[in-house]
Amino acid sequence: MKGSLSHELETGLPAADVWEVYGGLLVGDLIPQLLPQVFSKVELVEGDGGVGTVLLVTLPPGTPGSEAFKEKFVKVDDENRVKECLVTEGSFFDRGFKKYLVRIEIIGEDREASTIRSTIEYEVDQEHAGNPPVASSSGLATIAKAIAEYIIKQKKKGPPES
Repeated sequence: MKGSLSHELETGLPAADVWEVYGGLLVGDLIPQLLPQVFSKVELVEGDGGVGTVLLVTLPPGTPGSEAFKEKFVKVDDENRVKECLVTEGSFFDRGFKKYLVRIEIIGEDREASTIRSTIEYEVDQEHAGNPPVASSSGLATIAKAIAEYIIKQKKKGPPES
């Protein structure tokens, strides 16, 4: 069984500013700080933020399944502002997923507004097809909102004084 879920958030921010956070490793550094209830820790296993980068994501205590998962960046397209992360081991597989891919697209060329489109593409193994695991875009929606709020706060602070 295959499926996909999407969420879109209008940011009111320039796409370049949003991609600056999502396009590399900064988003992984920020989420545990901004949303410890979503991810408690994100560690770089290998890579520099480009294709092939592997992260170890630790979930908060009490999360069903294993406490962590690894994800690999399989696409980082700076020109079109698209990033795809494929879960390679851990929590999602424990719950019956055979494939779990997250795609983040920052849409909009307008200097004033952009949209964060978060998509999950998943496949469930045959054993769980009759009673599939729950997939939800609510976590990605929460992350998108927190990142947009973070960028807005940073812009209000202005550049650091030298």
